[in-house]
Amino acid sequence: MLEVFRTEPDQEAIKKVAGHAAAFSAFRASAPALLEGQYATGRLGIDAGLYGDAARDALGLPDMIGETDALEFFERHFCCLSVAPMAGETRETGFVTGYYEPEVEASRFPTETFRHPLYARPSDLVAVDDVTRPAGLDKSFGFARRLSCGLMTDYPDRAAIEAGFLKGQGLEIAYVRDEVEAFFIHVQGSARLRFADGTATRIGYAAKTGHPFTAIGRLLVKTGALTLAEADMDGIRAYLAAHPERVRPILDQNRSFIFFAERPIDDPETGPIGAANVPLAPLASIAVDRDLATFGVPYLVAAPELRLDGTPFARLMIAQDTGSAIIGAARGDIFVGSGEAAGRIAGRIRHEAQLTLLASPALAKRLVP
Repeated sequence: MLEVFRTEPDQEAIKKVAGHAAAFSAFRASAPALLEGQYATGRLGIDAGLYGDAARDALGLPDMIGETDALEFFERHFCCLSVAPMAGETRETGFVTGYYEPEVEASRFPTETFRHPLYARPSDLVAVDDVTRPAGLDKSFGFARRLSCGLMTDYPDRAAIEAGFLKGQGLEIAYVRDEVEAFFIHVQGSARLRFADGTATRIGYAAKTGHPFTAIGRLLVKTGALTLAEADMDGIRAYLAAHPERVRPILDQNRSFIFFAERPIDDPETGPIGAANVPLAPLASIAVDRDLATFGVPYLVAAPELRLDGTPFARLMIAQDTGSAIIGAARGDIFVGSGEAAGRIAGRIRHEAQLTLLASPALAKRLVP
């Protein structure tokens, strides 16, 4: 077990954040999976099984309850443990970013306007683990390519796929106008697609090549193309629009490539399905490091320099998703919502933060003896 937890000196911290009712609904959505043991316990040792009492209590209450009742629920079941970065991490504090579900125009077929495909998962892409991973493939790879002879190797990366590796396999779900838009759909992991006939669909993460994620904003800062302050999503888009000759070389440096599955939009008001297999709730769902953390559990997220409504950001949120760039014990990615307005907000979130785990008393004693 990694030593990143400390007893939070302010046990009244739950009272001092917003979003109790929204977080309760999000927690309740994950409650069945918590009770059924569907969420693996990550290396931090946040045992999902020790959230059973709270999950059962939540399922005995209505989906929507008021702020006061929701606050009382979280105070009744949990105590606070502050989360620190692990030894060896470059940051000395926690850190949050934001993500969203893009909404874009698309076509089922390639046209002169819509030329950039979004792909379904190929049949030769297989999940691997420490037992099945082929020799020589880095341990960080969770996927590999199974060859016709039965052997496995690393899957072609973004540059190879964009150069046509998958052409002719019929894997194209839809086409979008712009390669930069397609790239950011990969980064966000989902999108709503609107077609000319008035229909719409949703795509969500299905798999990836396995190659490590590389943040192109960080590369642009490193090369001096952008300052750190400029390297948010709007700044990256503006730079790429002004330098079209550099688009493909820059995007290809992120070798990771995402494949999608098509999903219906059952409720336009709900977010996409996250890795915890429940719909994401704006400003109530947070993505965490899947290897370290555990889905379905509550966190307090406080980022004093982040002001979405004019006040320092401090909300109760539920771990319900993950992402290739979300690495570290005190690292989170805030789901902001769907559409262009949510994207403008999400692209500007890059702030130091304090993450506080809400743990059952039994779990707190295990994590902080």
